[in-house]
Amino acid sequence: MIVVGVDGMRPGVLAAEWAAGEAVLRGLPLNVVNVVPAWCLLSDLTGTIAEVGAWMRNGGEAALAEAAAAARRAAEKAAVETSLLSGDPRHELIEISREADLLVVGDSGMGSLRGLLIGSVALGVAGHAHCDVVVVRPPATAPQAEVVVGVDGSAAQGDVLDFAFREAAARDAALRAVLAWNWRDVLGAGTLGDEPEDGRRALAEAMAGRRELFPDVRVSMEVVEGHPVDVLRQAAAQAELLVVGSRGHAALAGMVLGSVSQALLHVAPCPVAVVRTRR
Repeated sequence: MIVVGVDGMRPGVLAAEWAAGEAVLRGLPLNVVNVVPAWCLLSDLTGTIAEVGAWMRNGGEAALAEAAAAARRAAEKAAVETSLLSGDPRHELIEISREADLLVVGDSGMGSLRGLLIGSVALGVAGHAHCDVVVVRPPATAPQAEVVVGVDGSAAQGDVLDFAFREAAARDAALRAVLAWNWRDVLGAGTLGDEPEDGRRALAEAMAGRRELFPDVRVSMEVVEGHPVDVLRQAAAQAELLVVGSRGHAALAGMVLGSVSQALLHVAPCPVAVVRTRR
């Protein structure tokens, strides 16, 4: 099952459209979810509070209807259902992610504050969900049939590469693996060596074996000097999807979402898949 969180705002509708296409590619049902405050569903509300509760429930139902209709238009073969949940949006989406193969959200709304580049819900679920998460950001230009994946040399990158290869194969898209070398993490310690050859060796080792499993995927590999946020943002300028890990070399101990992944959720020029990894 793929779950998409919506709230009646445009980013949520775009997320529902993207999620519908992904559901068809994976052959999975799509559950469109809206979350209202828990008190709205209480049965003993009276007076003005009851009217406000009904207004919020109606708003939630309208958001679901709009997003579900958009999802069906975007992918006619998608099996779409809707769910109105109650509680805190972040908590409820994280809880439902226990049953999901993928959780999709827009890049703002559902708790975002005016002036933030990305909604607090999107940022929260990307770091805490029990499944992989895609944050749908509108593409800056017409995308090409390409998936870009960030390789960082960490022990957890296998999960990220597996996800990226599957996405590229399902979309009949090229896969572009990019590794940023000679950058310094937040502690000031080098992580991938000081020579381009160190980066090329790490990238070749990471890709070894997977190309044989996906022989129809057109693969290119690049080692680029620079900070990974800048390198991956530029590499994904015309991509359909950017794939990164939930952690990596730029994550401090105790951080749930790595700083590179978090930064890319703000600046990436296309949808970003945050793959849940373990170390």
